Amino acid sequence: MKKLVLTWWLVLSAGLAWAQAPVPLLWKVSSGSNSMYLLGSFHLLKPTDYPLAPSVDAAMADVQQLYFEVSPQEMESADLADRMSRAALRTDGRILQQALPPKTWAALRAYAAKAGMPLEPLQPFKPWFVALALTLSEFQKLGFSPALGLDQHLMQAAARSQKPTWGLETAGAQIQMLDSMDTATQADFLAETLIDLQDMPGQTDTLHRAWREGDAKVLERESMADLRARFPALYTRLIVDRNRAWLPHLQALLDGKKAGGRALVVVGALHLVGRDGVVRMLADKGYRVERLP
Repeated sequence: MKKLVLTWWLVLSAGLAWAQAPVPLLWKVSSGSNSMYLLGSFHLLKPTDYPLAPSVDAAMADVQQLYFEVSPQEMESADLADRMSRAALRTDGRILQQALPPKTWAALRAYAAKAGMPLEPLQPFKPWFVALALTLSEFQKLGFSPALGLDQHLMQAAARSQKPTWGLETAGAQIQMLDSMDTATQADFLAETLIDLQDMPGQTDTLHRAWREGDAKVLERESMADLRARFPALYTRLIVDRNRAWLPHLQALLDGKKAGGRALVVVGALHLVGRDGVVRMLADKGYRVERLP
């Protein structure tokens, strides 16, 4: 979805093949003789989103290690899906319908009827999980694949070149962040998802064109401004708090306090753009920040 779920799955729709590689959301950050690269990620993509720009390949060749939101080792762990499912299941004796305002339940029923989808399998789950599951399903209908996501592409490239990979946070922390939302916030999350799913092709087309052009301002305006205005607490939880938590790790890399050499840091694009983005935070700390073409 444009306003909330894109914080997690910022994925962009392409209806046609593109003649040129996309302009990347790529920055080089420097401190004295130390430097690293920041790259905005999209977790589900299409074949037409490749190949990447030469500057991304050059950055990959210039680094000795890669950092992702969650390490490839944990992403590939056999129990990750089970951990997510266990967190998503209700344990309070209620079903989904009982946890939602009547208006939101009616919107979900209308969506399910239009999609030809039974609601009964969703009843045991919490609203945050239902919101993510519906969004993922819709993106897959549009031809997106997690296997083609930018994270996966670069994780595989790192494995081929035998470059070590690390995580800035754990999958458990991501799950806990979603699962710790209060009931009202989860209901808002699902309600907003259902609204945005009504025009997913149109929304993703707008964002996709901005992404292809490397327009960070449009991405921030279209994806983040509404979330920040309507759900400030959720915006802080999903974006600002995590960016701040990552900052010490990035500063340690730039200050030479972490071993392993120069790093390419690959995180969701929304964590890099805007006034609360990692790029702005590092610049405010006095590091030299350069956008690469």
